[in-house]
Amino acid sequence: MVIDADQPQNKINEHIYGQFSEHLGTGVYGGLWVGEDSDIPNTDGFRNDVLKALRELEIPNLRWPGGCFADEYNWRDGIGPREDRPVRINTHWGMVEENNAVGIHGFMRLTELLDTEPYISANVGSGTPREMANWIEYMTYDGNSTLANLRRENGQDEAWDVKFWGIGNESWGCGGSMKADYYSDLYRRYATFAKDYSGNDLYKIASGFSDDNYDWTETVVKNAGNHMDAISLHYYTLPNGDWGNKGPSQDFGEEMYFSGLRQGLRLDEFVTRHSTIMDKYDPQKRINLAVDEWGVWTDPLPGSNPGFLQQQNSIRDALVASTSLDILNKHSDRVRLANIAQTVNVLQAMVLTEGEKMLKTPTFHVFEFYTVHHNAMLLPLDLQVENYEFGDESIPAISATASKNSEGAVHVTATNLHATQSQEVTVDIRGLEVGSVSNARVLTANEVDAINTFDNPERVSPKEFNNYTLDGNNLTLRLPSKSVIVLQIK
Repeated sequence: MVIDADQPQNKINEHIYGQFSEHLGTGVYGGLWVGEDSDIPNTDGFRNDVLKALRELEIPNLRWPGGCFADEYNWRDGIGPREDRPVRINTHWGMVEENNAVGIHGFMRLTELLDTEPYISANVGSGTPREMANWIEYMTYDGNSTLANLRRENGQDEAWDVKFWGIGNESWGCGGSMKADYYSDLYRRYATFAKDYSGNDLYKIASGFSDDNYDWTETVVKNAGNHMDAISLHYYTLPNGDWGNKGPSQDFGEEMYFSGLRQGLRLDEFVTRHSTIMDKYDPQKRINLAVDEWGVWTDPLPGSNPGFLQQQNSIRDALVASTSLDILNKHSDRVRLANIAQTVNVLQAMVLTEGEKMLKTPTFHVFEFYTVHHNAMLLPLDLQVENYEFGDESIPAISATASKNSEGAVHVTATNLHATQSQEVTVDIRGLEVGSVSNARVLTANEVDAINTFDNPERVSPKEFNNYTLDGNNLTLRLPSKSVIVLQIK
């Protein structure tokens, strides 16, 4: 590994490390929210243990209320006294009741408690431009209007700063089953009525496609690019590569471990190809690629409501997270916003809850490791590595990111994907007189499917990493199998 520490490239925008909290399963209710009257310690209804854990991740933005749920959500359902709010049916996720206990004011209180920026997904699929425009005015106008005064009556005197607005979500699918030409025109219409109030400068995100549907990106950017700040891309890692048989989240062997990692690495292919199309119409890279749904999606846990998307979280998933973040960092000249799915109890979650219990998942620890890259400058990194082979397939055994922060410290995160073999990596650090290596930690496990449970919540957790040597500007790392490390170089 060669790192050019004196040749910083572009900034790794902190918003690449965003989170996603949809009204889905126990992601919000029971996961984040228990209500003020709960015996579980809380602040304004939000669980103190979950808040404390999530603050460690320095979450830059939180996407809400969906997802597919967003395109059946009316923001007016979540304002006013809770006892007066309507009960709706969550038709996308389990046909369960949605009592709207957590609405706009609750969500904005959550963002304050987490010190994060809100990312609102507006309803395009079943809503109207006026509905969205009124929502924006309600939240962001600080003058005298009926909607601004209604916000004040509901307890919020000052207008909120809400920069990120998604105008539609998966508009090709659950958000309306639209065609690209139709959505392009509809997006332009909605974007026209998304106004900037009181110094709140909106960052408008168009609905992109998933995986390898490149025609949608080309059509929407070509027809509506001058009306957007970003277009989204969704990619879910299916360990089996099959939506009908995604694979288990626990109790699997090396074949499913390898397959999950290989599928996760395909994110680079999709980001590269969509970015290339965008370069054709936007060579200055004004329009960002927002990978605002990504992560591992497995079959639901046996016995759980399949509409709740409940799964476990293993060391494999942690390494899918680290390699995915490496990919997003590498493309940070175009990718400046991303959101893993999801924050609590749903899909590749940061934390899991069960009643009053809470645990941090292996993926949580990866996100905590990678906080060192937030708003740091990406450093050129050349990797010459061996492959990890399984059957007839192979993937690179090592993935990494190097960055330099505003204080001149270099941070390296490196992942060894091999299931059984440790890897020795020689790091040639150029353009920096190396004096010390510090703050080195490792996340690893004995089994490829190792998970944290409520009975053993620390089974996969960070440990001090000292299996390295420094000789001048040459650093030799000895990475355990299936591991990710973080360290600082000064």
